[in-house]
Amino acid sequence: MSEGRHILAIDQGTTSSRAIVFDDQARPVASAQVELTQHFPQPGWVEHDASEIYDGVLSVARDAIKKSGVGVDGIAAIGITNQRETVVVWDQMTGEPVSNAIVWQCRRTADACAELIRKGHSEVIRDHTGLVVDPYFSATKLRWLLDRIPNGQRKAEDGELCFGTVDSWLMYKLSGGKSHVTDVTNASRTMLLNIQDLEWDPAMLDLFAIPEAILPDVLPSAGDFAITDVSVLGAEIPITGVAGDQHAALFGQACFKTGMTKCTYGTGAFVLTNAGQRVPSPEAGILSTVGWQVGSKRAYASEGGVFVTGAAVQWLRDGLGVIGSASEANDLAVMLGDNDGVYMVPAFVGLGAPRWDPDARGTITGLTRGSSREHLARAALEATAYQVRDVIHAMTGSGKGSSTPLRADGGQTASPFLMQFQADILDRPVEVSEIAETTALGAAFLAGRGMGLWRSDAEVGRLSRAGARYEPAMADSQRARLITGWYDAVERTASVTG
Repeated sequence: MSEGRHILAIDQGTTSSRAIVFDDQARPVASAQVELTQHFPQPGWVEHDASEIYDGVLSVARDAIKKSGVGVDGIAAIGITNQRETVVVWDQMTGEPVSNAIVWQCRRTADACAELIRKGHSEVIRDHTGLVVDPYFSATKLRWLLDRIPNGQRKAEDGELCFGTVDSWLMYKLSGGKSHVTDVTNASRTMLLNIQDLEWDPAMLDLFAIPEAILPDVLPSAGDFAITDVSVLGAEIPITGVAGDQHAALFGQACFKTGMTKCTYGTGAFVLTNAGQRVPSPEAGILSTVGWQVGSKRAYASEGGVFVTGAAVQWLRDGLGVIGSASEANDLAVMLGDNDGVYMVPAFVGLGAPRWDPDARGTITGLTRGSSREHLARAALEATAYQVRDVIHAMTGSGKGSSTPLRADGGQTASPFLMQFQADILDRPVEVSEIAETTALGAAFLAGRGMGLWRSDAEVGRLSRAGARYEPAMADSQRARLITGWYDAVERTASVTG
């Protein structure tokens, strides 16, 4: 890349779309962001307007390029990272969505998943895809849509419809309908990809009755995906890096060695550990997934996803009105010396890893007449740390601390209280990325690899920069007491205990 050339990273998330222009040293030059409307047509259902997603992405991409001052000709490549399991179906001829997108958080297919489990399909699905049966993933969502779109199955079989996760949808639109593609990380979250050979799995397509004609082509995470139509951004720009948001964050955190772990703290929290070049052995409640693929080299990952973390703080702000901002939650939490037995289990859409209870619903326990909004704020932040600890405990099989730092990124890392409490409850250092938007950074890194700017993991690793570091300082007895209280609160929440 010649001097002054830049990469545009598009980060399309659950609650907003962001674009960041990075220079050739992976430093952010300019950014733009727009919020995304959330639709809740029924309890437990979550939808997005796919057209709003694309329009928002186009707006922030243009805005970030303008703010950067480099002009569209200064953008050498585009990287895309995105909310993952969300399902978009659109008309192949018109390029318009045929329904709202069904978001990864949506639980409408819980009954269908329960039926799959009842019929004994769990093991084969886990063996073929690395995933547990849960409404979280795309396959049952897609099946639900095809059953309700007029003539949906026939149209899918005839190639009149296209399915994609959000990356596919964006690349289709950005390319003017020329590219219907995805990458291995997003494909691995659909419950339709064979995790061994990284191709669409005939047994899964048969199980869910999904016609292959509706599916995008699956490509490595770095390489030639698409070229933007000149009418979109004013120039033909190659898209050379794509990954689901959590995989991009793992790459952006430079977790290139087996055993390195990151957690992204956003709407939910997602823990991924680099598992090396072989599919990891299944652990209770933990997923096996594709970390990324660059060229022929692939990295697998173990993953545990927590559905609601930052969203709990948003609920305190928007739902209850007890705080005015996310930063206020941090300020209120530090006013208390202890949680005084107040716990929040934010199972608003069920519980994810490691429990996978889609029917669980949120609770706040331990309230007294003396409980205050400070207690609610602290309980919401602590809930994030407890849930992340549960995932890491399930991955390691041990509650013992580690001297290897947990690499942290995402919006909630702006809370010093949360980061310190996370280190304390894990008994492990927490190292926060200098760049909180590590998902976007990972997309930029992959785009750079895809176009040949950086030719090795080592080159990328040298550009990854750590910020604040939090050391555990909690007494063992206090940690044990708090964890016991958390387990009790979860038992009260779960639809099926034990």
